[in-house]
Amino acid sequence: MPPKFDARFEPAYGVAVEVAPGVLRVTANNPSPFTFHGTNSYIVGRDTLAVIDPGPEDEAHFKTLVEAIAGRPVSHIFVSHTHRDHSPLATRLKAATGAVVLAEGPHRPARPLRIGETNPLDASADTEFRPDIALPDDSVITGDDWAIRTVLTPGHTANHAAFALEGTGILFSADHVMAWATSIVAPPDGAMADYMRSLDRLLERHDRVLLPGHGGPVTAPKTFIRGLKAHRKMRERAVLERLKQGDRTIKAVVEAIYRETDPRLHGAAGLSVLAHLEDLVARGLVVTEGAISIDGVYLPAS
Repeated sequence: MPPKFDARFEPAYGVAVEVAPGVLRVTANNPSPFTFHGTNSYIVGRDTLAVIDPGPEDEAHFKTLVEAIAGRPVSHIFVSHTHRDHSPLATRLKAATGAVVLAEGPHRPARPLRIGETNPLDASADTEFRPDIALPDDSVITGDDWAIRTVLTPGHTANHAAFALEGTGILFSADHVMAWATSIVAPPDGAMADYMRSLDRLLERHDRVLLPGHGGPVTAPKTFIRGLKAHRKMRERAVLERLKQGDRTIKAVVEAIYRETDPRLHGAAGLSVLAHLEDLVARGLVVTEGAISIDGVYLPAS
């Protein structure tokens, strides 16, 4: 069955909130339909610190992070992915602290751009970001009193990573799994097949709690992730059903199956439907007249 989303969250702008022993959360004041109440940055450790997802280039958020760091050394800055609400402040925080910046890699599409295709997500991507160290899957970085393991979770973006705080059962899940809503999977930056495989990857783990990039914690990860998978399968069935009912464009499908969704999100919903269609075409369940695109014409495979 679909997950039970939880929109309860107090962002506490301008204040660092302890969410676990040795873990502080600082929420940027950048609310939107895509970021919920804002982007969560996390400070890990008690003496020498790590920062996970420093956040957007925002003066107030930078000041709150510095106040929460409180003069302690910061050795590492981890970046989950290169959307502009997560990675840009890494440059400034590195300059202020001397920390090493780590991430899976720079921004890139999940697949090659097709002939004539433009990327509607360019404005949201931090294309200037380059980590000091590229993190391979399952690598472990240690600090004075913490160890963080990289769990690569492509899907929302090609370079998306989650970070496990070893020995605690805590996984910083960024935008891959969030309690308040499903992650946006939007081509060409994201891919539905990757996203579903990454959900399976997390189901193989035994995390106790997920601390996401937006909103509050996921306290029953396996149950919630199974619900996310069911939700995506339900969306897939709905897309197929709309094609069987005669819809032939993404716009028509979105108007039918997202009719209760905030209209400001219909553009993102269209890209999500495109992600499903790319996957369905690859699996031979749907065919397209012309190129696979947001403006394409689709019909069920005979």
